[in-house]
Amino acid sequence: MRILTSAVAALALVAAAHTAHAGDGVLIETVSGTWRTPANVERDKARKPIEALTFWGLKPGQTVLELSPGAGWWTEILAPYARLTKGRYITTAADLANPELPQAARDARAKFEARFTDKAIYGEVTYVNFGAKSVGLGEPNSVDFVLNGRNIHNWMANGIMDKVMAESFAVLKPGGTLAIEEHRNAPGTTQDPKAPTGYVTEAYVIAAAEKAGFKLDARSDIYANAKDDRDHPFGVWTLPPTRRSAPQGQPADPKFDSTPYDAIGESDRMALRFVKPRS
Repeated sequence: MRILTSAVAALALVAAAHTAHAGDGVLIETVSGTWRTPANVERDKARKPIEALTFWGLKPGQTVLELSPGAGWWTEILAPYARLTKGRYITTAADLANPELPQAARDARAKFEARFTDKAIYGEVTYVNFGAKSVGLGEPNSVDFVLNGRNIHNWMANGIMDKVMAESFAVLKPGGTLAIEEHRNAPGTTQDPKAPTGYVTEAYVIAAAEKAGFKLDARSDIYANAKDDRDHPFGVWTLPPTRRSAPQGQPADPKFDSTPYDAIGESDRMALRFVKPRS
């Protein structure tokens, strides 16, 4: 069974490679990297890294900034890619300049940094303080590609959506790309500005990006999931990979049946590409 699964995964990777733009051999190499966490590799069929990064227009040699990298799913791909193509990988991390930053956040940052110290694989990873009180994401006009992977609902909940969009615009070079992956609410839904279910409408995201100065360049349905009706007791976190079985902050409910939600798979999501105008 494990051999069959590996074969299927390899065939899927080859198929995806045919859709990649010329010169993407390094991207295919990094997605196939043996350093990647097995659980992260397993999610490739839902996160579609080759298709997504090709759609967003990632190019060799770029300076890449990832916002709120979470557990490092994209980091395991983007940092080696930047090293191999002589680019640069930057990511945000807990704001150590904030005296009110909880110790747990400091510890989480230290643990994350410790994972990516092998320069032979990841190159020189640069960290930027990020949070409600941080100022800027780097030197203006210094980054080619900003990636936001499923974080917008968090920024909405914390009231920093406009701040992050404006700082992303400022740090990008003219002509630079803002790549967005986010849980997608149904079109026409009245969007709660706090996004309590984790779902956000495309219209809301587009409006926020345009307010900051971005122009929508393209959208893709590579993450479309028709099985996701968005009607889940604990929001999008009811679905894999979180599989929440009780309200946030409460112990997991061993009696909760996750089977129907597992059958849905990961959420229906938007993939949007924005550009910073050259003039």
